[in-house]
Amino acid sequence: MDTRFNDTPPASIDGIMQRSWAAFQTFRKRPASDRAMLLREIATGIEALGDALISTAMRETNLPEARLRNERGRTIFQLTSYADACERGDWMDIRIDTAIPERNPPKPDVRKMMVPLGPVVVYGSSNFPFAYSTAGGDTACAFAAGCSVVVKAHPAHPETSTLVAEAIMAAALRCGLPEDVLIHVYGISHETGKALVTHPHTKAVGFTGSYTAGKTIFDWANGRPSPIPVFAEMGSVNPVFLLPEKLASDAVIIARDCASSITLGTGQFCTNPGLIIGVEGPHLDKFTEALGDFVGETSPSRMLHPGIASAFREKMGLALTQKGMRPVTTREASDDGMLGTPAIATVDGASFLRNPLLHQEVFGPFSIVVRCRDMEEMLQVATQMEGQLTGTVMGTLDDVRNHSEMISVIQGFCGRFILNTVPTGVEVCLSMHHGGPFPASTDSRFTSVGADGIKRFARPIAWQNWPNELLPDELKNDNPLGMMRTVNNEPSTDIIEG
Repeated sequence: MDTRFNDTPPASIDGIMQRSWAAFQTFRKRPASDRAMLLREIATGIEALGDALISTAMRETNLPEARLRNERGRTIFQLTSYADACERGDWMDIRIDTAIPERNPPKPDVRKMMVPLGPVVVYGSSNFPFAYSTAGGDTACAFAAGCSVVVKAHPAHPETSTLVAEAIMAAALRCGLPEDVLIHVYGISHETGKALVTHPHTKAVGFTGSYTAGKTIFDWANGRPSPIPVFAEMGSVNPVFLLPEKLASDAVIIARDCASSITLGTGQFCTNPGLIIGVEGPHLDKFTEALGDFVGETSPSRMLHPGIASAFREKMGLALTQKGMRPVTTREASDDGMLGTPAIATVDGASFLRNPLLHQEVFGPFSIVVRCRDMEEMLQVATQMEGQLTGTVMGTLDDVRNHSEMISVIQGFCGRFILNTVPTGVEVCLSMHHGGPFPASTDSRFTSVGADGIKRFARPIAWQNWPNELLPDELKNDNPLGMMRTVNNEPSTDIIEG
């Protein structure tokens, strides 16, 4: 690796976090309009990097140009949309209950809003070098909340991360903000990450990646003398349930859509459908054959980095050796170890239920069709599912009505509940929820996509009986920022009289 990107020594982390803490003390006092200005300037700076950023990311990640240009556009959209949300202030959950002094006992004046937590450590992800990395959703949300950020570059694309980090720091200076509002570090070893997470000035962590790494970070954070929140999105098998009436009418169409989802981006999406569950019979046979054909026609493509490619081959190979498993696609794996060869396998429901290994994510273009004996066994499969980012139902209206218990069980283990579309593709909008019960994420109450993600890096404070002139602008009677507030249980932008 280029020596410019050597691990940041753990001994230097204290100084880094001291700088981040000092920048936070300045940044947290700046109004929402200044935070929004920073986000928009970062978007401008990333766009100005032009083709140099795209070519660097292509070289480091093996991702194609079109995919990276789309992802850069998504990242710019995230930054600007979160800037708009920052200024609107919805995420602050502003609540005001005015005093009633004549009541017995007197009711105090109480006003509540969200305030920034402090320095946030963000781990760049491997599979989204822009949108979930250095200037991705975690960093954008932390800035919108008023937090300084320390980004740990993903070791698979340190040069890409550095280009973006430099654009962020330049944007901060253009906005008259401390350059240390973002500090960029490197680290392959656990020591650098552990030093960041356990430092007393670190107040939260954002992470997207594997369960093993996410759980390690979570444990470090909870082992501190003062535990901190870790918002880790740790992957998912994103099960797809094929209900009988829909499967009978649309087996080939569903197979085509699932094949596209399984192979999209060489299967390197956290929402890749790794399990497809149906009831044995001619309709599932037709679906499985069509799925195998569609996937078999997809050419192998290079994976993100050698570690992911090696893990894909190893985990898929282990899954295929399990009792009851049989391959559907028969193409030989390439001699090129970086190529991810798309594959489908199938297993009977009883074998699946007995073998927890088959419930685990294989990160790459691989999916298992689970053949259940009947709907009762399919319900057993659903009941055994751990927490997932998504749960998908392919069903008609009658299917949904006739299998209400199944629908209820699936809803209970997922963060996004999908009907008749595939799980890949996560829209950046306020209503999106990208998270789910453990082990999909460490806190299912929060999303890492959409402006509600800002709330992860803030906490509520209630001001009681403070004079108007000493209150934050967001809570003052005259509402100088024009924000929507809940005043005496009614949404309002009005001035509070008296």
